[in-house]
Amino acid sequence: MRHYVSFYGTIFVNATHFDILRQHLSHDIVGQHALIDSMLIALLCDGHILIEGMPGLAKTTAIKSLASGIEGDFHRIQFTPDLLPADLVGTDIYKHESGEFQFRPGPLFHNMLLADEINRSPPKVQSALLESMAERQITVGQQTYPLPKLFMVLGTQNPVEHEGTYPLPEAQLDRFLLHLRVDYPSRDEELRILDLIDQPKSTISTQKITQTEIFAAREAVKQVYLDDKLKGYIVDMVRASRAPRHYDSDLTRWQRFGASPRASIALIYCARALAWLQGENYVSPSHIHAVAPNILRHRILLSFEAEADNISPDDFIQRLLQVVAIP
Repeated sequence: MRHYVSFYGTIFVNATHFDILRQHLSHDIVGQHALIDSMLIALLCDGHILIEGMPGLAKTTAIKSLASGIEGDFHRIQFTPDLLPADLVGTDIYKHESGEFQFRPGPLFHNMLLADEINRSPPKVQSALLESMAERQITVGQQTYPLPKLFMVLGTQNPVEHEGTYPLPEAQLDRFLLHLRVDYPSRDEELRILDLIDQPKSTISTQKITQTEIFAAREAVKQVYLDDKLKGYIVDMVRASRAPRHYDSDLTRWQRFGASPRASIALIYCARALAWLQGENYVSPSHIHAVAPNILRHRILLSFEAEADNISPDDFIQRLLQVVAIP
């Protein structure tokens, strides 16, 4: 059991608290274990997550289920081409009674925000969202407003249908802690989905994880031991994504731009979170390898030669993990 002391008081928290949340998610979602684990890791690391997958793969359902198991406000926004920045951040409303403008907060002031089909809104909307993701604040006119301490953006997008979409800028993609790709369920999982149709909906209320417990768990995750050699391994891996000529000739041909130092920070946070969720007191190379694809996938730009060779970012990452030596 992990012990955490802060101005919230003395709080005892361990991975069992999040096992309850995982069970709650597994009750609503059939399969998709990687999606469930990734959402828990993002929550523990105070990060945002981008979920990419075809329609009907329970992306929105999983996010709503996560929000229902956490103490806090939840809001869903359907991103469309006619969305305006004020639809996110809010706006100043003129009050005749006082003769003054009063700020009316927008959906960004909720604890958890589902940005459904996030790539369907124009750059002005994305810039408003970027400030909230990066600075945890929004600006309206000359006034800046802080967002809640527990604030998480969960975006979804379709990987195939690109008509009427706006590719997310690299600066915004880099603010997503994880970029997860959701695949189709297996045959057995799809049969279980069909079985759920005939079952009555459960009315059992699940005890929600409080925000205080979440903040305590985040502090506990920071205490998971990470050896200096593994820190060096993480740095070498990220640097190899920028300058792979010292490691592999194919990576050199495929690479256009590598990951930023934000990827190194994310690898440390997420590897610790995964180890903590698994009840481990230290980070091993397997933890780093498990979280690396979702962290590096959206931070690496491939060359035209890679596209011609049908090389995906996942192929690049797997080769990267092979050629960078584990200490």
